[in-house]
Amino acid sequence: MKILTLDIGTGTQDIFLFDSRLDPENCLKMVMPSPTMQIRHQLIEATRRRQAILLTGVIMGGGPSQWAVEAHLRAGLSVYATPPAARSFNDDLEVVKEMGIILVSEEEADRLPVPITRLEMKDFDFPAVARAFASFGVALDALDAIAVAVFDHGDAPPGVSDRKFRFEYLDRRIRLENRLSAFAYQAEDIPPILTRLQAVAVSAQGLDAPLVVMDTAPAAILGATYDPQVAARKRVIIANIGNFHTLAFRLGPAGIEGVFEHHTGLLDRPKLERLLLTLADGSLKDEDVFEDQGHGALIYNPVPLSLSGDGFGVAVTGPRRSLVKGSRVLKPYFAVPFGDMMIAGNIGLLSAVADLLPYLREPIQTWLDGNFGLPPWDKRD
Repeated sequence: MKILTLDIGTGTQDIFLFDSRLDPENCLKMVMPSPTMQIRHQLIEATRRRQAILLTGVIMGGGPSQWAVEAHLRAGLSVYATPPAARSFNDDLEVVKEMGIILVSEEEADRLPVPITRLEMKDFDFPAVARAFASFGVALDALDAIAVAVFDHGDAPPGVSDRKFRFEYLDRRIRLENRLSAFAYQAEDIPPILTRLQAVAVSAQGLDAPLVVMDTAPAAILGATYDPQVAARKRVIIANIGNFHTLAFRLGPAGIEGVFEHHTGLLDRPKLERLLLTLADGSLKDEDVFEDQGHGALIYNPVPLSLSGDGFGVAVTGPRRSLVKGSRVLKPYFAVPFGDMMIAGNIGLLSAVADLLPYLREPIQTWLDGNFGLPPWDKRD
């Protein structure tokens, strides 16, 4: 069985090709620039050449690409975009136009004057990934599934806070299905409000494999639970400190006991320590986070979790995990599922695929439980 997994963040896209016949160390993986970083580099080059830009495609992650668009506009250069691509920067197209971006239809885009730099916006680029593997003699054919994680704020109605809208969505999912894989969907089941996940499904159309999509932070948290030190705990806090967002779950025998989400750029170590300590003791309040420009916080189980016992206090993953390095109050443990923090999200995706696609569950779970197969030079097909 082979499953292609991609955990797409702000800085990198982490690619892991699961093969149930191999142990983890022999499965293939790549850590490559994220799609938004690739678009950013192309935008910077267009600005250097002083060329107008046309953005087409679908909604994708913003951040670095948006900053490059803004720099292009400040340089006095034109930026055109079709509506789906423009929503990468804001769901409200009036806000996009206020940025200075000129909205055009597909037909109008075909009539724009040249020279112009044309860039296709999309998070999931299967042909590019397939070419990368093919350059090493690996064909991405006969895949049993594809799983992709991206961060999705959701399409908030006009006048509704993006932060509050996303956190209310997290709350609904937890109350409906108290498990981390509740944030994963088969392509046909993606809620309409999750427009970035929907865009991934559009980009995957035509591929001969079922698609599972998931939010990045729950995927990383779920993957971290496969670290043996973390798995040994009956109750634990796991924090995913991402480049843009920090999300922490308190987990126990009954599932998710509490959660908060904040913007990493607004956190320093003392503030993050306070948030995690109050998540542990159950005193963290939603307004404590929201009024500090974060998303929010929820406590589902008021029974405190002590962080003062032997061993580590909080398990940590994510590219900005150094934010808590050396913390005496948190005693952080840097989770490394299957020996590699960078594939935590991919491992979480695999676990979610096992939940959502029961016919694939047994071989995935056998692999995740540590019962590995043959080395690559001893495959007996």
